[in-house]
Amino acid sequence: MLKRLRADFRLSIITILGATSLLGITPFAIMRFLQDDLVAGAIDTTLVLTIFGGMAYAWITGDTRRSGMVLAVIACSGAVVVAMVVGEVGLFWLYPCLVTTFFLVSPRVATLLNLTSIGVIVLQGDVFQDDIQKWTFTATAMVVSATAYAFALRTNSQRERLEQLATIDPLTGVKNRRSMDEELDLAAAHAERTGIPYALVMLDIDHFKKVNDEYGHGVGDEVLIDLVRLIQQSTRKSDELFRYGGEEFVLLLPGVDGAGLVAVMNNLQHILRKKMTHPGGPITVSVGVALLKHGESVGSWLERADGALYEAKEAGRDRVVFSDTMPAANPELAS
Repeated sequence: MLKRLRADFRLSIITILGATSLLGITPFAIMRFLQDDLVAGAIDTTLVLTIFGGMAYAWITGDTRRSGMVLAVIACSGAVVVAMVVGEVGLFWLYPCLVTTFFLVSPRVATLLNLTSIGVIVLQGDVFQDDIQKWTFTATAMVVSATAYAFALRTNSQRERLEQLATIDPLTGVKNRRSMDEELDLAAAHAERTGIPYALVMLDIDHFKKVNDEYGHGVGDEVLIDLVRLIQQSTRKSDELFRYGGEEFVLLLPGVDGAGLVAVMNNLQHILRKKMTHPGGPITVSVGVALLKHGESVGSWLERADGALYEAKEAGRDRVVFSDTMPAANPELAS
């Protein structure tokens, strides 16, 4: 639970909102029912139940975007209604909502919600004792919103930067192993639901250590970058490339199998053989390929692709080995 809260910022905000509404609004709902203020008590109870329900939905489904939007609208509209029902005392409920919206939805949507909420209350003249109180409220509410807006923009920027650092390989610009684990889990689940075939391709640069030792790590880095560029130019936008570690990469190919997969690998190997070079001459790549089997775990899938790659290395490198029986488009490719 704590791990999930640390990993999902919006879920943590939704959870805080749900917990604070339960602890903070419930006593007022009880008090108003005891005072026979049934309308205000009903509003408070509805707010608590709705916010708590939104929090439960976010936890169960993981859909924090929709639940965040719903909760932001409910929080702002609820605060406005409370202010209109109970008078100036209810104005205080709007301030936390003005801040919270920026962490539940995008800054643009939050700004629209805040301005709408402030505008509705200002137009409802009965809430204020006089014009001085009205414009004081307007000014303070606008300051709170502007400050929250600036803070949210800064926080979003930093969070996106951290997410990029955690999921992207800084040298090649492709996704790293952490991202790969998540994407393979999603691919396996999608394949199980839809029956769409998925192929896993493991690529390893042959004699890469020798390149680093003889020509330096700068040349080795250029070889890695060149490999990534060639693979991305030779594959579809729907295909995903990951740096598995060192000189080893993983390519995820959805929607291909059989002769189509053999043709794809044949074309990719032809391009790499033709264009991969370094100061000492051509660079070759060994490849292992495995098709996801029905009900197979991601771990087993990776092991079979890795086993095929090992066979390619043992058989002399510079070749593609399939873990599964494939129709051979080229005798040199099939195993």
